[in-house]
Amino acid sequence: MYEKTFPNKRFKLTLEFLQKHVKTTETIFDFGVPNPFSKIMEENGYTVKNTKGEDLDNNQTALQTEEYTVFTAFEIFEHLLNPYTILENVKCDKLLISIPLRLWFSPAYRSKTDMWDRHYHEFEDWQLDWLLEKTGWKITDRQKFTHPVKKFGFRPLLRYFTPRYYIVAAEKIKI
Repeated sequence: MYEKTFPNKRFKLTLEFLQKHVKTTETIFDFGVPNPFSKIMEENGYTVKNTKGEDLDNNQTALQTEEYTVFTAFEIFEHLLNPYTILENVKCDKLLISIPLRLWFSPAYRSKTDMWDRHYHEFEDWQLDWLLEKTGWKITDRQKFTHPVKKFGFRPLLRYFTPRYYIVAAEKIKI
């Protein structure tokens, strides 16, 4: 997954945001297969459950059968065709989601070798906000941050000050 680069800045800021909103006594359902950030959460005292590699667009069974108090989806919603259905099936009252933002100077990411490593959505912040609102969630905190790369050129320069990631904490609206 991170053969050439490891997103130290993104992981550091995501962990700080997580620690601000989630106690280590809470059980996290981290949407997607176990990954390097799942391990970081566990190393920092969190109990983490993951999906098993099923096609999450077609199968949300784990959302209904697992026991959890917090739902997290860090850089996974952009890979889904229908994140609306996922959010409708979350059974806890707290979530944290982060997404890569759509960049006006770069096309949507698409791996030519791995069909799971493609971005169907590259959101603008208002799109994720609206998606959460439409599925009954109220955003309680949000943060954007950049992702500079160590390359030369116009686009790498833009990445120093153009936000690349958006992370939100939200609570289920009680009816």
